[in-house]
Amino acid sequence: MDLETRLNLLEKLGGYMQSTDENWQEIKEKAAYENPWFSLEFVEKATNNIASGFLLGHKLRDWVSQYTISNETEKNISVGIVMAGNIPLVGFHDFLCCFVAGHQQVIKTSSRDSVLIKHLVEYLISSNTQVSEMVSFADNLKGCTAYIATGSNNSSRYFEQYFGKYPHIIRKNRTSVAILTGKETTTELANLADDIQLYFGLGCRNVTKILVPNNYDFLPLLTALKAYDAYFEHHKYKHNYDYQLALHMMGQKKYMTNGSIVLSENVSCFSPISQLNYEYYDEENKVSIINQLKADESVQAIVGTGFINFGEAQKPTLTDYPDGVDTLYFLTSL
Repeated sequence: MDLETRLNLLEKLGGYMQSTDENWQEIKEKAAYENPWFSLEFVEKATNNIASGFLLGHKLRDWVSQYTISNETEKNISVGIVMAGNIPLVGFHDFLCCFVAGHQQVIKTSSRDSVLIKHLVEYLISSNTQVSEMVSFADNLKGCTAYIATGSNNSSRYFEQYFGKYPHIIRKNRTSVAILTGKETTTELANLADDIQLYFGLGCRNVTKILVPNNYDFLPLLTALKAYDAYFEHHKYKHNYDYQLALHMMGQKKYMTNGSIVLSENVSCFSPISQLNYEYYDEENKVSIINQLKADESVQAIVGTGFINFGEAQKPTLTDYPDGVDTLYFLTSL
């Protein structure tokens, strides 16, 4: 299958993902039913972001023009892909890169997110049967040329053990932060609330910590975050909120809450579900803190003036590679 055919198929897939096709609607509902963290609203948002951000013809062609990509598929190269399942279709970009590169791929899906990707591959096969020679699924990944595996810090140790002797990309826990000035508009704070709370805050591009100037007024942000008060009706989220609130109360720790999220002063960039960490800065140490964040391998994205725009954290482009490692370059270099 030549490159142009592959790109045309992906463009067609994008159209399908934004369609009202009955079968596709049922699949999205099934995915939401099988994983309590995948609300139908968030499945819709994730699939639409992929279709509009990744699968438009001009975006795909501008992207691939930056690389040397074989026109034909590479039958001698196979790539094992271990996908995560924290947000809907979080592993799609790896699939996309491998498909564009023209390599065979064997995918191990997360048990929490297998419905969507398998259906989309089935759709591609129904559009061109040659896709079945390029993409397959398996529980055990053996005998591949290279591997891409995404998981936790703990699982990454096992990935290193199993895949370390092969060309590989192994990803660990990552998260995102925001830097505020205190001069943000109501709209910017509403957008920041999306960066924090979309997908229940489970994505590596979700903001889990904010840096704020001394004497920062938290009330406007807490008000903006009330847009997600409905989360309190979600039993799994509510359980996490109640637990974190109880920990702060029993430990007599300083905290703030609007009734659906806990704000806690904490230097860690990682925060549990339903909690947002914050840290103060002053003008003297601001540059130093920003440089530390840029150098921190656990930080996926920085949101704020001069960085990613508020509200754009969960709208990555084709070149926003996880961990900053160029996946397509890795694959085309095999």
